[in-house]
Amino acid sequence: MKTLERLSDFVSRNMTWLVIICAALAMTLPAAFEWTVPHVTKLLGVVMFGMGMTLKVEDFREIFRRPRDVLIGLLAQFTIMPLTALALTKAFDLPAELAAGVILVGTCPGGTASNVMTFLAKGDLALSVSMSMASTLLAPIVTPLLTLALAGAWIEVSLVNMMVSIVQVVVAPILLGLAVNHLFADFVRRAVKILPLVSIGAILLILGGVVSVNAEKILQTGVLVMMVVVLHNLFGYGLGFVAAKVFGMNLPKTKAVAIEVGMQNSGLAVSLAMAHFTPAAAIPGALFSVWHNISGSIMANVLSRR
Repeated sequence: MKTLERLSDFVSRNMTWLVIICAALAMTLPAAFEWTVPHVTKLLGVVMFGMGMTLKVEDFREIFRRPRDVLIGLLAQFTIMPLTALALTKAFDLPAELAAGVILVGTCPGGTASNVMTFLAKGDLALSVSMSMASTLLAPIVTPLLTLALAGAWIEVSLVNMMVSIVQVVVAPILLGLAVNHLFADFVRRAVKILPLVSIGAILLILGGVVSVNAEKILQTGVLVMMVVVLHNLFGYGLGFVAAKVFGMNLPKTKAVAIEVGMQNSGLAVSLAMAHFTPAAAIPGALFSVWHNISGSIMANVLSRR
């Protein structure tokens, strides 16, 4: 058990480098990861279940203790990222499937890594967790509707099927993990130290699978899509910071909102793209997974000094 805990700690501290190495391996040895493609949805469910096991019922109460802060964060989340995605796809004239993928990243809820980065940035961790939970619970309705409104011109969007997918892949596993934590608290308390090993392992397999089946396409369009992904993420941080300041939030809250807005649940974007669009539509989500771990670490380091 101690060995697993040490390995889990190592993986957590070096996730950024592991993501980069995994992406590079998938590009050079795609056959090593292609087997994971049919299991992307299940792997994301594992990640979400792990997230649920770290939550308690009390965490949900925090949403209602500070509704104004959470509402401001959600409005920023579901306006800044989707509209920025739409603007960037038009500005760079992306092909339809890649444009749909970028917009899908923008319409997804906040990513779980944002909570870690907010903690490292000395931001308001409770607000970050509350925003992640609230945006995730709203995702089955908001993400498909926004995707249909913004990407429907490029690609066919199945509203109901996408809603069902998000419930199955995100909401249900989180609630199941929450129930396990509530019913078997002692076991979860002992197991939680190795959860990062399982969750990050699943994330790496998802990333590797998507990159492996799109290796040729990434080589052709990778630089262009990467520019869009980087700008999308940076605009998220910057505009999220500005939005929080406009509403008079203090610095810890502003840090939380900025990071939460900029870091998306790109794993969900990948899963939805693979299930409902095309493998190429998953490229922006895969590249976002690589980039936002790098930028999030830098962002946390910079903000922690303020």
